[in-house]
Amino acid sequence: MRRFFSRRKDYRELDDAELVALAKRDKEAFGELYERYLPKIYTYVYYRTGNIHDAEDLTAKVFTRALSHIGSYVDKGLPFGAWLFRIAHNLVANWHRDQSRRKIIPLEDYVAQAHKAEAPDALAEASEEREHLLRALRRLPPDRQQLILLKFIERLPNAEIGRIMNRSEGAIKSLYHRTLRALRAELSDLKEKGGSRQSDGTEG
Repeated sequence: MRRFFSRRKDYRELDDAELVALAKRDKEAFGELYERYLPKIYTYVYYRTGNIHDAEDLTAKVFTRALSHIGSYVDKGLPFGAWLFRIAHNLVANWHRDQSRRKIIPLEDYVAQAHKAEAPDALAEASEEREHLLRALRRLPPDRQQLILLKFIERLPNAEIGRIMNRSEGAIKSLYHRTLRALRAELSDLKEKGGSRQSDGTEG
């Protein structure tokens, strides 16, 4: 996938806005944007589809569509990445409708991949808390899982998340607070049940 576009080394020094202006007439400038955003877009699509083949196919479609529409792109005060994520969001939504299913890879697999460089002892120390968190996340509705992904994995601001999810910034803030409350409740419930099961197993 990384050979999809070529790029010039001097483009690496330019910011997104400068590259977008150049990309309207120069595909090599778009190649630099492609390299910058490929990992994030692919990760997002892979998480939402659950398999490598569809993730690669949809990611390629994201950048193909972006390239074909770059000439009409208008800066509305949000980073260029928000536009790409919005395209990805729409393509993935269409994919799910076509597939008549909603398949998402287990969150533990995603987190394990994201932290694969961590030392084994560090992973062991956090394993219990991580397992509780992952189990709680799996209980959330899909839109809240998406919010968590964009907020904490991609580290996007609320305005960008709102544009991707087609909601206002205020709605994202409200959803975020409700999601955190739900997570706390789920975590508390899981820990209490875990403690009860442990007590049941040690008594008698």
